[in-house]
Amino acid sequence: MDGSGSYGQFCPVAMAAEIVCSRWTALILRELLCGSTRFNDLRRGVPRMSPTLLSKRLKELEQAGVVATRPTAQSGIVEYVLTEAGEDLREVVMTLGTWGQRWVESKVSLKNLDPSLLMWDMRRGLKLSPMPDRRHVIQFVYPELPPVRRNYWLVVDGGGVDLCQVDPGYEVDLYVQCSLRTMTAIWMGITSVQAELDGGRLELSGDIALSRSMQQWLGLSPFAKEKRRAA
Repeated sequence: MDGSGSYGQFCPVAMAAEIVCSRWTALILRELLCGSTRFNDLRRGVPRMSPTLLSKRLKELEQAGVVATRPTAQSGIVEYVLTEAGEDLREVVMTLGTWGQRWVESKVSLKNLDPSLLMWDMRRGLKLSPMPDRRHVIQFVYPELPPVRRNYWLVVDGGGVDLCQVDPGYEVDLYVQCSLRTMTAIWMGITSVQAELDGGRLELSGDIALSRSMQQWLGLSPFAKEKRRAA
């Protein structure tokens, strides 16, 4: 960390903040803690961050001993992994998320809608156990968005989940249509699949078993269980 970013204090809080409190760093740590290791996957978790700044922050975290790099065995592509010091930040990052879920007004958080980030979070949070043991495709449609950002496909096959923004060419098993705000609220635990169905804000068509078990296989944000409190 260069001198311009230093608080100039011996306090451990100040020294830690110099490393983890620069803009975007906590979100990069969130992505690493959630299992993303490749640069392009990290970018999908912070879609509004420029590649140049992401690279800069990763180098800073590496210099601080929080992140290490390693080439993959097959392709030689560089992966970013947390060191012991980085893994030790898990509770810090999760506590930040818990505080935000408890105390930040939901109307404020629901202004920050991002379909790419939402779908990326949903992809890695998907629970495969309630799903049939075969390939199945779920298409999410957000009618209010521009055509280029309106459709997303989750392809579950062989125990893995792919997220596509271009039609993968497979038959769709379940169509999910609602506003981005509605799906974000479901994911954050502010509302439920059934409540949005009953209110006419969510439409499901296709495989009946997938429709009925959506609340189970969709999963939720890791912070959804935290009850909101009035600040």
